[in-house]
Amino acid sequence: MTRLPCARYPDSFATHQEILAAVSLLAVSVVMPVRDAADTVVRAARSILDGTLSAIELIVVDDGSHDATAQLVAELGDARVRVLRGPREGIVAALNRGVAAAGAPVIARMDGDDVAAPDRLERQWALLRRGEAAIVGSRVRIVDGQGRPVASMQRYEQWINDHCLASEIAALRFVESPLVHPTVVARREVFALGYRQGPFPEDYDLWLRALAAGHRAVKVPDILLDWVDRGDRLTRRDTRYGPDAFDRCRREHLLAGPLRGIRTVDLWGAGKTGKPWLRWLQGHVGSVRHVYDINPRIVGQCLHGVHVDDGDRLRPADGTPMIVAVGASGARELIRPALEGRGYQIGHDVWFVA
Repeated sequence: MTRLPCARYPDSFATHQEILAAVSLLAVSVVMPVRDAADTVVRAARSILDGTLSAIELIVVDDGSHDATAQLVAELGDARVRVLRGPREGIVAALNRGVAAAGAPVIARMDGDDVAAPDRLERQWALLRRGEAAIVGSRVRIVDGQGRPVASMQRYEQWINDHCLASEIAALRFVESPLVHPTVVARREVFALGYRQGPFPEDYDLWLRALAAGHRAVKVPDILLDWVDRGDRLTRRDTRYGPDAFDRCRREHLLAGPLRGIRTVDLWGAGKTGKPWLRWLQGHVGSVRHVYDINPRIVGQCLHGVHVDDGDRLRPADGTPMIVAVGASGARELIRPALEGRGYQIGHDVWFVA
């Protein structure tokens, strides 16, 4: 692996600007928003600072903590650390503040309760330098506060870890968020798109806008982060990260992207997952020409004016987008060969949405 020099900066440097001037090889700015994270922030920060990529800065954005978070970070005694303290403005404002303060051409995300592998930044930075992608994530291990696997997150962990190639991430981006936020290392121009405030997950919204803008995303195919899923974390408490919010986000970006200007689509999926999509597509796109399914109890029915055909009788691709809305485990893997065998291209005229 490529190693960058300077694990510690001389104490004689008076300001952060002087440090940056002295270390022209500053590789990565790590942005870590925190609030009342005194119990975990030192461990998270140390996992970054003690990593094998040393030419970094760690920007800790304290979003109005009421505990000793900022003090504990300051006591780390590492000149590469900056603490930006401010009022409670929320995660979006804190993220944008951190990005604006970053001095490196590459910016990484980290959360105040997660733990990075020692070589996380080095490996992601090296992959980013190859120029094949502007965004680099990694596989994760989802654990609770005691480091134990979280049973309810195992399906998502498997899905997020299964898809590491740029083509897979782009093609499946409307199924779920294709990147775990605190694993991401990306070029500054990606983060320059800005986090947006709204009733949606700010990270998923950013990844969808970045991919739509032509930025490619890949992952290091190894676990480089322990992603801690605690009951009190923001994503567990805030409606912006609930199923309805994710659904609104994916549908907004579908209409603005692959379905922009489209008036006719086909749909695969007439069950519990597919029916709501049928009504939505009819209301927001226009005509749903064909509906396909493989469930013999559904095939042959008429749903909202559209006949449900057997998937075995799938018509050849003709440029009409196919939306695939199936929720059963393993269903995508069964459907994909049938689509490709009829000339469809995943991520071009086929979009999985569940």
